[in-house]
Amino acid sequence: MRSGTPARFTTAILLTVFLCISTSAQNLPLTAHDLAQRVDRHYNQLHSLKAEFTENYQGLGMDRTESGTLLLLKPGRMRWDYTSPAGKLFLIDGSHAWFYQKGDTQVQRLPTKELDDLRSPLRFLLGRTKLEKELANLALTPGPGDQFTLTGVPTGLEKRVDHVTLTVTAAGEISSMEIDETDGAMTRFTFTHEEPDAALPAAEFRFTPPTGVPVVDGLPPV
Repeated sequence: MRSGTPARFTTAILLTVFLCISTSAQNLPLTAHDLAQRVDRHYNQLHSLKAEFTENYQGLGMDRTESGTLLLLKPGRMRWDYTSPAGKLFLIDGSHAWFYQKGDTQVQRLPTKELDDLRSPLRFLLGRTKLEKELANLALTPGPGDQFTLTGVPTGLEKRVDHVTLTVTAAGEISSMEIDETDGAMTRFTFTHEEPDAALPAAEFRFTPPTGVPVVDGLPPV
């Protein structure tokens, strides 16, 4: 009996140390890298996404609020369908971005590789998500409940955008995106009623200009 006591004692010590290490690891604070990876995992498993959005723009003497429905379909397709103002549309069909407001005398079109629209940071959700490549120098700040903010500078928009702040749940779901431009303007998108893997027909992401309305290559005004 005595000969087995030291072995049992050693085993108990090792088990206690292991449990202490495991508990300590679980209690480590969440890092920006950890949360970015959760965002990656959440959106990489999706084929499509539907959500309602509210967009608020403050700048150039304006304070404008608009709203509508956002549709995302992999690969590379995005549709912002505005209900307020009704008839406003921003669409990415995979190769071009289209801008149109019902009643406009022309349609704006731009190759996606030239796009610097402020809604474009969300394009990372349309491929194999790698948030840390899309937003440089990510920093995390705890928020209320299970929410956090991730702040970084969007790759390719450094001259126009000072930083982007994402509000993210602990599970990796993005509930809002705030874009602060270098000229002091701010645009905030808030997302609600998210529907993962919604049934979205490909036809939703094809744009046919209205009869008689010419297509002009270039960006629309703010």
